[in-house]
Amino acid sequence: MGTSGLNEELVYKPEHTDLFFAPVLLFPGGNDLLATAGSPNLTYARIFKINVASHEAIELGETPANSEAAWAEPGKSVLFSRTVNGLTNIWKYNLKDRSLTQITFGTGADLSPMPDPAGKGMYYLSGRDSGSLAAYNVHAKQSTDIESRDTTQPIISRDGKRVMYVASLPSNKVELSVSDIDGGNKVKIATGDTQQENLLTLNWAPDNFHLSFSQGSKLYIVGADGSALRQLPSMGGHAISNAVWSPDQKSVYVSAQEGADNSIWKWSGDGSNPEKLIEKCGFIYDAHPSGEYLLALFTAGEKTGIYQVSISQRQCIPLLPGVATQGAVFAADGKSFLYAEASRRDVTIYRQSWRDGKLIGGPKVALRVPFGFSLFKEGNGYDFSRDLSTIVYARPGFHADLYLLSQK
Repeated sequence: MGTSGLNEELVYKPEHTDLFFAPVLLFPGGNDLLATAGSPNLTYARIFKINVASHEAIELGETPANSEAAWAEPGKSVLFSRTVNGLTNIWKYNLKDRSLTQITFGTGADLSPMPDPAGKGMYYLSGRDSGSLAAYNVHAKQSTDIESRDTTQPIISRDGKRVMYVASLPSNKVELSVSDIDGGNKVKIATGDTQQENLLTLNWAPDNFHLSFSQGSKLYIVGADGSALRQLPSMGGHAISNAVWSPDQKSVYVSAQEGADNSIWKWSGDGSNPEKLIEKCGFIYDAHPSGEYLLALFTAGEKTGIYQVSISQRQCIPLLPGVATQGAVFAADGKSFLYAEASRRDVTIYRQSWRDGKLIGGPKVALRVPFGFSLFKEGNGYDFSRDLSTIVYARPGFHADLYLLSQK
C-alpha cells in the first residue's frame, strides 16, 4: 500500500482460513515480513517469514500467542514474553536454529521488550494484571463489579440471573467460576493452567442450571452449584471451541477443531452416539428454539461473518459475511438474532430479523452501549442477556514499571 493509503496489494493469502494471520515485524531490507498465525483456542502461534514479492511463506517455529515481539538482532532473533513454571519473562528466539534463551529472570510479569536505539540495552515493562468483571444495568445506567480479579469469557445464563467466567490466579493458573449476576453466591467449578490446556467457558443449558466447559479436548457438563460433574467421551484429541444444547436438552452440538478447521458434531445428552454434522463452518454459538438451525461464527480470515447451519440439510449458509463479532444468539421468540460490534468509543448491539432460515431486511440497532470494551479477550470479553437488560464485560487493568536491562 502506498503512503496515501491507496494501491493496496495482497501480500499473502493463507491456506488455513481458520487461523488469524497478523503482521509482526519487517525484515531488514523491507522484502520480507515476519507474521504470526493463531486462533483463540491455541496458546501458541506459528511464526512465518512471508516474501512480499513472491508471496511465499516459510514457517519458522512457534511463539506464545498474543505476545508482543521486537527484534533482538534484526532479521536473526526475536524478543517476546514467555511463561515457564508460572513466571513470565523476556526470552530471545533464534530464527535460524530455533533456540530459546531467557533474557530476564525476575518474578514478572515481564512484557513489551524494546531494544534501546542507542544500543545501551533493552527496555521492558514488569507488572501485574489488575482487571475486573462488571455488570452494566442498561435501565439504571450503572455498572457494578462481579469479580475483582482479571477475567475473561463471561457467559450469561438464558434467564439472565447467573454468569460463568474464567478468572486469573497467581502462577499462571486460572479458575472457572459461577456467580449470580450481581456477584453473589460465587461457586468455583474448575481450575486450569494456561500453559497446558486452555480452560474455556462454553454454554448454558436451557434449564439455566447446567453448563458446559472444556479443557483442551475434554468436554464437561456440571451444575451451577458444582454438582454432578461429568466428562463427555473424548473427541479424539481435538480441541473443543464450543458446545450448544438443543432446546429440548436431549442433544449437545459440539464444535471441535480438526487441524486448522472446525467440525460440528451432534451428541446425545449423555455423550453417546457422536455424529458429525458438517465440516468447515466455524464454531457454533446458539441453537434456534425450533431445534432446526444453529448460528455459527468465523471470527477471523476471509470467511469472517455470521453463518447458519441447517441441521436437517447439513448446510453451512452465510448470513452476514464480513461481520466481525464474538457472539450471536437467537432472540427468545426465534424471530431474530442479536450480535455486537465494537468501535473505540462504544459497542452497538444489532438485531437482525430472521424467519425459516432467511433474513428479513437488514440489521437494526437494538442497543448502543455508551462506552467501549473488547469483544475479543482470550475468547469473548463480554456477553449480554437476551432481553438486553444487562451487559457483562471484562475491564482489563495492568500496573507496570519501566525497566532498562543494560547491555553487558
